[in-house]
Amino acid sequence: MSLIFGQLVIGPPGSGKTTYCNEMGKFLESLGRKVAIINIDPANENMGYKPTVDVSELVKHEEVVEAYKLGPNGALVYCIEFLEKNIDWLIKKILNLKDHYLLIDCPGQVELYTHHESMNKITEKLGENLVRLCCVNLMESHHCSDPGKYLSSLMVCTTTMLQLGLPHVNVMTKLDEMKRFSDKLDFNINFYTEVLDLNYLLERLNDDTVDPQYKKLNEALVSLVGEYSLVSFIPLDISNKALLLNVKNAVDRANGYIFGGNEPQDVQTLLACAVGAVSETERTASLDTYI
Repeated sequence: MSLIFGQLVIGPPGSGKTTYCNEMGKFLESLGRKVAIINIDPANENMGYKPTVDVSELVKHEEVVEAYKLGPNGALVYCIEFLEKNIDWLIKKILNLKDHYLLIDCPGQVELYTHHESMNKITEKLGENLVRLCCVNLMESHHCSDPGKYLSSLMVCTTTMLQLGLPHVNVMTKLDEMKRFSDKLDFNINFYTEVLDLNYLLERLNDDTVDPQYKKLNEALVSLVGEYSLVSFIPLDISNKALLLNVKNAVDRANGYIFGGNEPQDVQTLLACAVGAVSETERTASLDTYI
């Protein structure tokens, strides 16, 4: 049985998951890949693309809300648990896409990735069926303008990376909007994407914090993120093909597509990707125009 490669695209509401799936799908198709977008967000009403597989064929969010008198979040949890129980439905759909590259558009409820088990069990079952996924976790660049929001994003990313048993690529989206709030940034873009010395961030947090207990909490959270040292971000403006290429290459290394995918690769390209070398095209993806 041949391997199937793809991306599990997650992130909080507004981070750009659906737009990412749409534009990344077009970009990959322009490179010659056959792409299938799979929507497993039953509350996704404005997709902007025609999904190859849609979870609403299995369970409908609005019907769950009405039938069980649940709120939107509770109904979403029910739907994902229902998908987990009926994972054979999804596996059968995916195994019919053996010659495709998968983009899986996920719900925006972060609890599903930070401490709920269903999503992890779903990805485990897919992995058992030779589906090789990379988790692409999106964070909106606007969070960089607020030290508290940025730290919260780091905590969500760290927790998600520990919870989901997948390789991860964290992406900072909507880089094109950064000009609008660049005057609110305490540091340059590299500080936020590379997650540099967070003691500087702690100083900014404590400048805005009066209660000593909250200062201790800030210190504990910064220490936790720093000790794990898992998180960094690839910046992305979805309209910039060079930045899209950066993300594509990082994901190809993470999920193993560079070694087991359908595209022919020469030895030099394989070695370069294995060690994370940066191509000339990637070097031209300068961030200077965004800050």
